[in-house]
Amino acid sequence: MKILITGGAGYIGSHVAKEIIENTDHDITIIDNLSTGSIKAINTLKDIHNSLDKNSSFDFIECDLKDINTLESMIKGKNFDAVIHFAASIIVPESVKDPIKYYSNNTINTTNLIRLCVENGVNKFIFSSTASIYGEPDEMPVKETTPLNPINPYAKSKLMSETVLEDVSEAYKDFKYISLRYFNVAGADIKLRLGQRFPNATHLIKVASETALGKREKMYAFGTDYPTQDGTGVRDYIHIDDLADAHLKALDYLVKTNTSDIFNCGYGHGYSVFDVINTMKEVSGVDFKVEIAPRREGDPAIIIADNKKITEKMGWRPKYDDIRLICKTALGWEKKLSLE
Repeated sequence: MKILITGGAGYIGSHVAKEIIENTDHDITIIDNLSTGSIKAINTLKDIHNSLDKNSSFDFIECDLKDINTLESMIKGKNFDAVIHFAASIIVPESVKDPIKYYSNNTINTTNLIRLCVENGVNKFIFSSTASIYGEPDEMPVKETTPLNPINPYAKSKLMSETVLEDVSEAYKDFKYISLRYFNVAGADIKLRLGQRFPNATHLIKVASETALGKREKMYAFGTDYPTQDGTGVRDYIHIDDLADAHLKALDYLVKTNTSDIFNCGYGHGYSVFDVINTMKEVSGVDFKVEIAPRREGDPAIIIADNKKITEKMGWRPKYDDIRLICKTALGWEKKLSLE
């Protein structure tokens, strides 16, 4: 297959590209504007591809999704079989301050990409969605059928894109998609070749690893008065390599069934903020400073995935469901970044 990966220089996109390179003979073209993605990730992927001496091809094109002419020319010329779409803006507080950026980048650009796929016979589409479209759900664990209630522009922009996919799939019967709703993605490639490079990270495990290494003077626990075991929020953390494998399973599922569908990506159980912090302290051997701060608006007390659908329909089986391992790989990657 010939696969286009948008945003493939970013955290999740690069790990999925790595998974495809190592486990298939698919030809890959990555496009990324490198606004948050890294050319170092692309170079690592090239090295992995070259080391395997495969017949498949690997290409990288620096391109912004809003550059419709370049995008259209590439899609027409490459005859892609499938698109895996990651490219998006992802910072929730920023989306509140600058919603136009999020609706432009996440919804309008996605819609234009879908249009170009339909017009050029690219009829398989895998979409990077988010559990944040559930908002603050009343039922737990969260099922794919749980009512959707996005509470910020980031989440709303993702839900809008899911709606476009659904409607286009109904209108154009050959076009099929899978939307993967991520819960809390964390950790780094098991071999520490790739990891999260995103600057000014807000993800708990990334922040904890930076604090353990002294890159931050301290970190904050936002809210200790939730109705949970220790008063801090509980989240479902999924290792990045397991999420990457879910994309490979999704691609296989889409090819075999030719059926559009939506799947949660999580482990089905959660850890509190204090659980994560204590685990990072344990694996790092550093008792770093943690301050208590007020709740952040819109943070639910608990959000955990019901993953029965993805395990039963796709046969997805996580390999790295271990919070210590997740923290250990995140820390190992952070140490590696310190040496660059």
